[in-house]
Amino acid sequence: MAKSSPKAPIFDGSRIPDQVGGIIDATSWWVQHYWLKVLIAIGFGAVIVLALLWVRRLGDRLCGRPGFAGGWGVILGHAIARTNLFFIVTLAAQLVSGYAGAPGEVARTISFLFTIASTFQAAIWARELILGAIEHRTQSEHYSGEALLSAMGLIRLLVTAVLFAVALVVVLDNLGVNVTGLVAGLGVGGIAIGLAAQGIFGDLFAALAIIFDRPFRRGDKIAYDNTTGIIEAIGLKSTRIRAFTGELRIISNRNLLDKEIQNQTVRHHVRLSLTIGVAYETPPETLARVPQMLTEIVEGEGSKVARASFESFGASSLDFVLQFDVPGDDWPTAHATRNRVLVTLMKRFAAEGISIPYPTQTTYTAAPDGTLVMPYPQIQPVEVHQAS
Repeated sequence: MAKSSPKAPIFDGSRIPDQVGGIIDATSWWVQHYWLKVLIAIGFGAVIVLALLWVRRLGDRLCGRPGFAGGWGVILGHAIARTNLFFIVTLAAQLVSGYAGAPGEVARTISFLFTIASTFQAAIWARELILGAIEHRTQSEHYSGEALLSAMGLIRLLVTAVLFAVALVVVLDNLGVNVTGLVAGLGVGGIAIGLAAQGIFGDLFAALAIIFDRPFRRGDKIAYDNTTGIIEAIGLKSTRIRAFTGELRIISNRNLLDKEIQNQTVRHHVRLSLTIGVAYETPPETLARVPQMLTEIVEGEGSKVARASFESFGASSLDFVLQFDVPGDDWPTAHATRNRVLVTLMKRFAAEGISIPYPTQTTYTAAPDGTLVMPYPQIQPVEVHQAS
């Protein structure tokens, strides 16, 4: 089985003067013998360049229209506006070189320049799209502050370094350079940097996860572990939460995302639960009407009953359970509604003759002879003696 030969380099560094001289001679011969095709190709190339410059100008106009396509059109406009003139010229030359019948040396030179221009232009477009998407998401979610600016600066640096490193490797590989050692070196260096700064990168990626996954935003009320508070700032490394007890709590983004987070700002309602006991002496007919009474009281406050029913035989009362939902996410409003429900319930029970008993307990003891000792003193009958 024949072994494949390594890729031959396009240009040999030791023969650059000879290659440049060959390109000049081939170009002179080409222009002398195919001058008409060359002129037509230059005309078509000029039209292509002007068309691409018009497209780039259109990208500049899109950047000035913030409302276009909900912001994504602006991102696309930024990417188009970053189109390099060198890429435009080499693209036009690549498109018309075949028609003009360019010599091999000239065609290879055009392809070489176009490869370099297109590779780095693709890296520029990718960078603008990625950074534009991140900035669009942060703006739409109202993330701001110095921490975000620092994060965006670091993200821009990392994205630019990675994309242009990949572009450089692609260009060198197309030139016939053995990039195996370079790729291995970049990989080992990246691993070393990642291990050295894994905490920083972990929190950075957690911040990006917060931005894109949107478990919460600044100003949201959240609860995790035993902490409940309002998000004040989402930074590059940590998130600051103002607890309801007043203190400012700071937790790293990575540790925060590892916990179960309850976002109370987006809750649909607040559910309240009450256990209400009535006296055992209450008539069964009145007991049957208690759930309906509870429902009417709650609905009169604009809330929705989830459950109103007899629960159990308590130690000193017949227990009913009332669960109702107060619309919204505001706990003070829910507590105020709860207070009004309780006051109205007391008034309704008083009107219906229903009593809520105190918790009572009776203890019986036994005398040495086994007879029960009553928990209260026995009243002796009073003998009335008539005067003789």
